[in-house]
Amino acid sequence: METAYDSRTALVIIDLQNDFASPEGSLSVSGAEQVVEEVNRQIVVARAAGAHVLYTQDWHPEHTPHFAPDGGVWPVHCVGETWGAAFHPDLIVNGEVVRKGAGTEDGYSGFTVRDHESGDESATLLEGLLRDRGVERVVVVGLATDYCVKATALDAVSKGFETSVLLDALAGVELEPGDTERAQDEMRAAGVTLV
Repeated sequence: METAYDSRTALVIIDLQNDFASPEGSLSVSGAEQVVEEVNRQIVVARAAGAHVLYTQDWHPEHTPHFAPDGGVWPVHCVGETWGAAFHPDLIVNGEVVRKGAGTEDGYSGFTVRDHESGDESATLLEGLLRDRGVERVVVVGLATDYCVKATALDAVSKGFETSVLLDALAGVELEPGDTERAQDEMRAAGVTLV
């Protein structure tokens, strides 16, 4: 799989953290270790072409409405300053990192977080970093297809970025069978290019 990179393109790597990408992680995604390999290949190609590389990182408090013990649907994961929140040890990390979900808000998208109670959205640093670099095109890779990748790609399109996702560099959680396929359909319908 090849994609064209240039100085107006950003490779945005979503949540390749131990709790998602390692088999020992609390919310391990099947196939995630192969995703790390492909993402590393994309990082090398993107850097060589002068593209920008940015990372998102779930960075949760110990208690959040997001987590099952606190009334949410997810197991405790990516608690800040823990092994689970750290990037997978095989991932090449060479770029700016945007942390999300550091309060009680939901942080699925790399671009926005949503207040759990009011539903109000606020911006992360990602859009500003991309605009400051003159980025026009975003390539999204990482975890997981049916949650944070989808939310980031949909936000990117809505903000006017030409957006693509690389299917070989994604894996889905599949909380419900078919979630990944439905996510792909939703992204395609919104104008995201699936490569």
